[in-house]
Amino acid sequence: MAIPVIMPRQGQSVESCLIGKWHKSKGDSVAVGEILFTYETDKATFDEEAKDAGVLLDVFFEEGDDVPCLTNVCVIGQAGESTAEFNPNQGESAQEEAPAQQDAATVSEEAPAPIAEVVRQEGERLKISPRAKTLAVKEGVDIQSTPSTGPDGRIIERDIKAMIAAGHVSTGAAAQAFQGQSGAVEGTGIGGRVTTADLASRTGALEPAAALNNFAGVGQAAEYEEVPHTNIRKVIARTMQESLTNMAQLTLNSSYDMTEVNAFRNKMKAASESMGVPKITINDIILYAVSRVLPKHPEVNAHYLPDKMLKFKNAHVGVAVDTPRGLMVPVVPNANQLSLSELSVQAKAAAEAAISGSISPDRLSGGTFTVTNLGTLGIESFTPVINPPQTCILGVNTIETKVRTVNGELKGYPAMTLSLTFDHRALDGAPAARFLKELVQALENFTALLAL
Repeated sequence: MAIPVIMPRQGQSVESCLIGKWHKSKGDSVAVGEILFTYETDKATFDEEAKDAGVLLDVFFEEGDDVPCLTNVCVIGQAGESTAEFNPNQGESAQEEAPAQQDAATVSEEAPAPIAEVVRQEGERLKISPRAKTLAVKEGVDIQSTPSTGPDGRIIERDIKAMIAAGHVSTGAAAQAFQGQSGAVEGTGIGGRVTTADLASRTGALEPAAALNNFAGVGQAAEYEEVPHTNIRKVIARTMQESLTNMAQLTLNSSYDMTEVNAFRNKMKAASESMGVPKITINDIILYAVSRVLPKHPEVNAHYLPDKMLKFKNAHVGVAVDTPRGLMVPVVPNANQLSLSELSVQAKAAAEAAISGSISPDRLSGGTFTVTNLGTLGIESFTPVINPPQTCILGVNTIETKVRTVNGELKGYPAMTLSLTFDHRALDGAPAARFLKELVQALENFTALLAL
């Protein structure tokens, strides 16, 4: 019996996932537990394993397609079985075939029917089928200007083909390259866009790629690798840009004497080797101190919204993690209620899950404060960017030797600088400085902090 494989829902907030790679092709034999395809949300990457054995009868989406959760992605069964009833694109294909036949009788190939430009409102959600999106990207069609004839205002493949037939293909890069060498090209596409037809008229009907190389003066293969942005990279870019654009960010720097922290860590390291207790890192110690100080400073442990502040009673601490897919910030909830060893275990487990790509998207949201550590990379001071809607973020820097006067003599001591970026809309400099000052005191008296 043919069995469909659906796109899983990873977390309550996830509506769709992007297919990253197919590990099996149509017609391949599939065993239980083999990976069918890799997919990604805007925060993590996952592998979908086969739960049934058989033959991969049909594949409904390609790599790069954005697939709604719980939609049929492929079908496993026995050779010869029908898959039509499981095809989520079947309705779209049927809608396109009939109008396409009617259009062929009335539209001339030499003079395609003009297409009115569509003006969409800012923030308006654009609905487009995966097949239409794939074709638009491949052919360079501006989907923002594409009329939609699908159900509920959805752009479907027929609409993209109509844009291509009418010559409305965006070739901005080619136009820029041409302008740099031979003056401006007059565009005949929608909104004056330069099309492949416009370039052909000036290049002796060269192919678009050849025209681009010709006018750019390349003459040979470009010396770069074109890497499309992943969903995660897009989210990071959008979030960081919004953060810097919408917030009034300011950074305070203060260093603390690490003498007691180092002594405590050395004792824990020895106990870990001899007694098997969890290994405690400097980052664990900082997270613990942060979790204890945060509840005393509500403006720091908060979310800033357009019309109000959400001040949290418990510290839900985000830990910035460098992963192969980009920056992720898994959250340790209620960190102020955990012991040092419990906090250490949870923070490390969350980081490992983020790095491996197995973390649930739900663990990447809900943070009230973030800690980001670049100290292991030798950074002495930096300006971390706040993760909205949080009001603050703490940057952890490298260990340095500083000198101070003790009884008239210069003595060196280990020091670490902490960089606190805060949103000046949410709190002023003095409250932010008081939090940083208390955090420094907690770290310099860490043994006493453990007793509280």
